[in-house]
Amino acid sequence: MTFKDTATDPQEERESRGIQSIEVGGRLLRALVHLGRPAPLKDLAREADMTPAKAHPYLVSFGKLGLIEQHPASGHYGLGPLALQMGLISLQQVDPIRLASAELPTLALSVGQTVGIAIWGNRGPTFVRLEEGPTAVHVNMRHGTVVSVKGTASGRLFAAFAPRDQVLAALRAESGRNVKIDAEFEAELTQIREQRFSGITDGTVLGVTALAAPVFDGFGTMVLALTAIGPSATLDASLGGAAARLLIESAASLSRRLGARV
Repeated sequence: MTFKDTATDPQEERESRGIQSIEVGGRLLRALVHLGRPAPLKDLAREADMTPAKAHPYLVSFGKLGLIEQHPASGHYGLGPLALQMGLISLQQVDPIRLASAELPTLALSVGQTVGIAIWGNRGPTFVRLEEGPTAVHVNMRHGTVVSVKGTASGRLFAAFAPRDQVLAALRAESGRNVKIDAEFEAELTQIREQRFSGITDGTVLGVTALAAPVFDGFGTMVLALTAIGPSATLDASLGGAAARLLIESAASLSRRLGARV
């Protein structure tokens, strides 16, 4: 009979051990981020699940570091200049396409379909990464493919969130003439913005369904679309479908890593 050594490695214990007071104080920073606005002491303490008397010394120390600042007139606490500098540096260091690309293999297996990343390029929605799934889909797609604004899930997603002048320019380039966004298409874009999801069946290719979910950065700008493409017989285009749920959850996770509040 053999016995497994369950003793904790002293080095691992040292590496995992944190400083409790910093973790407690960090709840106030999280609370301030969650509130999304400067707040009085009592509200901030309540959000962090502590008493005002306990919260105040942490706020004083954070203020000395520049992580938090107190408005002289209202007395409300907000994020300070150091927090802003840290956030900006973090955004500069994060590459949305690199982050999303690392998730594609797992996402393709989970969804069971081909998945990809589309960005808004010089000529409109453009695929920059594709990961084949276990289900074959016969679509002429490759890296660099520019897709239709109105006829694809990712195109409609960008149409909902991109600046209107950019969308109209892409529609004009796609059709070869000046176009307007009619009431029906506008209603579809409004629904996409509300659901943060776009699904289309038999768009530019008959028998093919595509889904797309937006990824946002810390400034609230849509930076890319996560897209799933598959045969209409096996890929559910509805918001309540399993593939849509996985896609939306993955997009939301990436958005949070990029600093977005979702």
